[in-house]
Amino acid sequence: MESVYLLVALGAIVAGFVQGLSGFAFGMVAMSFWAWGLDPKLAAALSVFGALTGQLLAVFTVRRGFNLRLLLPFVLGGLAGIPLGVLVVPQLDMAWFKALLGAFLAVWCPVMLAVRHLPPITRGGRIGDAVAGMAGGVLSGIGGFAGPVPTLWSTLRGFAKDEQRAVIQNFNLAMLAVTLATYVGNGMITWQMLPYFAIVAPAMLVPTLLGARLYIGISEARFRQIVLGLLTASGIALLCSALPVLLSRPVAG
Repeated sequence: MESVYLLVALGAIVAGFVQGLSGFAFGMVAMSFWAWGLDPKLAAALSVFGALTGQLLAVFTVRRGFNLRLLLPFVLGGLAGIPLGVLVVPQLDMAWFKALLGAFLAVWCPVMLAVRHLPPITRGGRIGDAVAGMAGGVLSGIGGFAGPVPTLWSTLRGFAKDEQRAVIQNFNLAMLAVTLATYVGNGMITWQMLPYFAIVAPAMLVPTLLGARLYIGISEARFRQIVLGLLTASGIALLCSALPVLLSRPVAG
């Protein structure tokens, strides 16, 4: 049991630092640790709780404005997506989900890193914002992965560093709060999970604040590299946790 508590704390420490620095990715980084030893439902609940805790800390440490007109399509799309994500969790094959999401991030993000001067997408922006938000809502409902798709989309749209941080930070805060409330309402979070919650919150506190402090001093170009690099690493970690499970399964037929 002590080893499980240590695994929970380690995942929260690393994921908290990453979220403080980038404004997202708590769930993906934490899952790369927790997928090895936690029940999927417990890991999903802890991921949402930890990510929401990190966003609440960011509200007081890294405030980068609030543009309602820019944020609204993301949030409306996300609110439509959350119930779909929560609905599919019981039927979802988490190993295949992590493998497919990990493969996408591990392939696409390095391509974006290699193209230094990517022309921004200027057409269909607000519709695209809503679609990206809906995808983020679905992924938030599945396991707190609200940030990756909206973050990639806002990068493609050419948002400035602080503009992107403000959108993703506020979007994640809204999605994760609704997702956690939905988990509580449908009974996915149980009393037996509370000791794990009590580990995550203090373990991530200092690392999250350190990451947020580092964010303030980095340039636009460096921030883009960090974001895409973290998404790439998260994708590889998801693949590494999913492939052994998939390869261990008997071949059908």
